[in-house]
Amino acid sequence: MGTTSFWDILVWSFWFFIWVAALTVYFRCLFDMFSDHTLSGWAKAGWAILMIFLPWLGAFIYLIARGRSMAERQMARMAEQQAAQQEYIKQAAGTTSTPAAQIADAKALFDSGAINQTEFDSLKAKALA
Repeated sequence: MGTTSFWDILVWSFWFFIWVAALTVYFRCLFDMFSDHTLSGWAKAGWAILMIFLPWLGAFIYLIARGRSMAERQMARMAEQQAAQQEYIKQAAGTTSTPAAQIADAKALFDSGAINQTEFDSLKAKALA
């Protein structure tokens, strides 16, 4: 029965951390490569071959060659997602942009009998505020 020293655990923890970090970098490079629409099919094939046969060296070269554009593409994707989310929120909320349109919507509700005069006046005051 062997005992495991503190230093053995520390060294194994260090190597486990390095392994997880390397896998994270490797897969981040792969996902970026295949999601980049500016790369041609041949360029993607070349990068894929390099990263399959020399995975860590390939990922390192990819980071050096395309690291800055990786960040730019990620920021652009985040901006697109944020804009799409804002558009969805506006659409789901059903807000109209002008006070006249809000008053017209309230008038249509009042004419249909869905709201009473007090509620109509409240909506009209809110739209004009």
